[in-house]
Amino acid sequence: MLLPVAKRGQGHGLRSAAARLRETVELTGAIGLDVVQAEEVSVERFRPATLVGSGALERLRAEIEEAKIELVVIDAAVTPVQQRNLERAWRTKVIDRTGLILEIFGARASTNEGRLQVELAHLSYQRSRLVRSWTHLERQRGGFGFLGGPGERQIEVDRRLIDARILRIRRELAGVVRTRALHRVPRRKVPYPLIALVGYTNAGKSTLFNHLVGAGVTSADQLFTTLDPTLRGLVLPSGRRVILSDTVGFIDDLPTHLVAAFRATLEEVVEADILIHVRDITDPETEAQAADVGRVLSELGIAAERRERMIEVWNKIDLLADERRAEVMNKARRDPKGVALSALTGEGVDGLFAWLDEKLASEADVLDITVDLSDGESLAWLYRHGEVLSRDDDAAGSARLRVGLDAANRARFERRQTRGKS
Repeated sequence: MLLPVAKRGQGHGLRSAAARLRETVELTGAIGLDVVQAEEVSVERFRPATLVGSGALERLRAEIEEAKIELVVIDAAVTPVQQRNLERAWRTKVIDRTGLILEIFGARASTNEGRLQVELAHLSYQRSRLVRSWTHLERQRGGFGFLGGPGERQIEVDRRLIDARILRIRRELAGVVRTRALHRVPRRKVPYPLIALVGYTNAGKSTLFNHLVGAGVTSADQLFTTLDPTLRGLVLPSGRRVILSDTVGFIDDLPTHLVAAFRATLEEVVEADILIHVRDITDPETEAQAADVGRVLSELGIAAERRERMIEVWNKIDLLADERRAEVMNKARRDPKGVALSALTGEGVDGLFAWLDEKLASEADVLDITVDLSDGESLAWLYRHGEVLSRDDDAAGSARLRVGLDAANRARFERRQTRGKS
């Protein structure tokens, strides 16, 4: 049973009640739960003890009992006291939005790092719950004790042991951060620009990533398909080499525990030279989703000036009706920081490549370089990786070129020249 709960007249920010309900149904289905009943519950004020009023409490109790519902998902923040009281009143298991998202993340995490981050988020969340079972610590994969299995045995564990586990996980994740930092050192020495895909969950980031680099990253029409970061090299049409990163999708009301726990993964976003904000342009809530992404970027410390290096990709144009499609395409032609495309079919991807090349070229240094005409390898390298603005070959056998090189390729060329002289 699914219950999005909101104060009467306030709703869910920019979203309609129907959109919020639809999204939560999708979240619930993402871990294989069958939604028997879903309804919006509007209340005058949140009750500290039970969240909803006595009338709604009794009405829902009768419906839960009649339908033999085993789990109630409340799409709102539920305190430990409210959770306990609702479970007693309805005689069934109750989880809130944070618990649901943690379940999904637990089921989807496929690497050791991902599982550690989910476990850390879960422990931080459970630490404040009145029910302090933690048999989920012994489990090898997702689930983490909300919906059944060993976690339902309610084995009482001292908070000190939970804190000790949290500390161990944080130490392991600190090691992950250090490893990532070490990996960035050679990348900065090369260095290639880092381009990160960000966006609302299920906007099509992984599908676009696969189309651009052919990586075979799992992509599906479901929420939170990607949890673990993936990086691949990509050669733009100009010959420039970049590193492309696919990242976890954002969502409305993304729990603070998750933002903190996944900070190691999201470092790729913080470090990125360019952000590609992928939006599902077919979703009626696309503007609200974009606002949610903006809020998470702010939480990560990505200031407004950094977002000047971000382009919006309006994805899934292949699903639009003709009139709406024409409207989106016209808007993309007028907007210097917007590209309309289909990650599935590849239509419009050339426009994204052109924007990336132009952006990187605009930040290039213009250098006067003299190269011996016999050094064909260096000349070819400059044409592949830079923008040759002019060239003058003299009788002495030298080529004088004015070349635009970004910081990455300038450093690479200087190292090539140094190696050549040694």
